[in-house]
Amino acid sequence: MGMHAYLQGLNNLETLNRAPGYFQYQQHSVSTHSFRVTQMAQMLGDLEEISGHTINWRVLYEKALNHDYTERFIGDIKTPVKYATSELRELIANVEDSMTESFIKSEIPQELQERYRRRLSEGKDETLEGQILSISDKMDLLYEAFGEIQKGNPQEVFMEIYRESLQSIKKFNHLYSVQYFFENILPEMLAEDFPFRTRVVEVTNLILE
Repeated sequence: MGMHAYLQGLNNLETLNRAPGYFQYQQHSVSTHSFRVTQMAQMLGDLEEISGHTINWRVLYEKALNHDYTERFIGDIKTPVKYATSELRELIANVEDSMTESFIKSEIPQELQERYRRRLSEGKDETLEGQILSISDKMDLLYEAFGEIQKGNPQEVFMEIYRESLQSIKKFNHLYSVQYFFENILPEMLAEDFPFRTRVVEVTNLILE
């Protein structure tokens, strides 16, 4: 037993689109999402180091790179559905955990199983690295939604995704990297000229006030 199934799964993530069921001017795969999240986590980690925190870079990179690998088993479930109730979220998580453990036991060589059990487990936790992953994941979702709004996509779902993502990021406002995002990056985003700009600014101000 080698690592063929794991490596083949990386190809599968390239064909697994995010936000299924909605028209999008630009499609995003789970694979590209994972890459962007890792880049964002790297930036946020740099900011936290600058502010005086110690980052375990190996842990951060492993969490970011692998955080959605298990979607190859169940697909990308729409965010409003996935988080509709705590019971449903727990059920989905249990299914993911069960299928991941079965995959590890049947497809990952024994000498690597503990490493991949760590990498493929839920990465969002109370550690600084886990918090950075949570922020990065929502930040990329925010940019995906903003990209559709920017292109004039009239579907209300993208405004809702933008709102929910921004609200989720705000929960981590105790971190310097999030304060930096709100003070330096978000204003640049909103300064651009794009359709529905007035409404996006209003939504943003209501959340941040």
